[in-house]
Amino acid sequence: MITIFDYGAGNLRSVQNTLDEIGAAYTLTRDSDGLRAATKIILPGVGHFGQMMRELDALKVRQTLLDRIAAGVPFLGICLGLQALLAGSEEAPDASGLGLYPGSVRRFPSDARVPHMGWNQLEPSTPSKLLAGLSAAPYMYFAHSYYVPEGPVTAARCTYGVPYTAVLEDRNIFGVQFHPEKSGPLGLQIMRNFLDL
Repeated sequence: MITIFDYGAGNLRSVQNTLDEIGAAYTLTRDSDGLRAATKIILPGVGHFGQMMRELDALKVRQTLLDRIAAGVPFLGICLGLQALLAGSEEAPDASGLGLYPGSVRRFPSDARVPHMGWNQLEPSTPSKLLAGLSAAPYMYFAHSYYVPEGPVTAARCTYGVPYTAVLEDRNIFGVQFHPEKSGPLGLQIMRNFLDL
């Protein structure tokens, strides 16, 4: 079962609408039992890094998420859901991320207008399962003030003052900084690609 984890993110309804549009059956969950039943997990997120991580801990699902990902369940983090994969964030230095990847989410430089909001172009760096069937350098919709630095698991980058990770792919772990649920037909294709894994 495709499972969307509901911790109260503002973009939850738009993710549901996207799955409805492509005819995908899914369920919402707010607990570990729902995550254990999942065959694919989507973690949407908008807002504040610290608030998200505190809510995941309050719901007592941090370890379950890590266990399910370690067991090979396909995972897709959207926006803040991608950022949660790192050890921490400059947005909330006292909050620990899931820690699947080292390093910290960073704020855009002080001379950049934030949030970075609107359409921007992806620059794929490795073959990408999420971007299969899309044009070579598609445009997606972004809305964020913090970014994941480029690293070994960056599948596509975007540049806004600095280059950063727009798509992360590593075995069964996927993350996107943009909002596929607000990126039109190309965003729908990305969601289909994840569901088809």
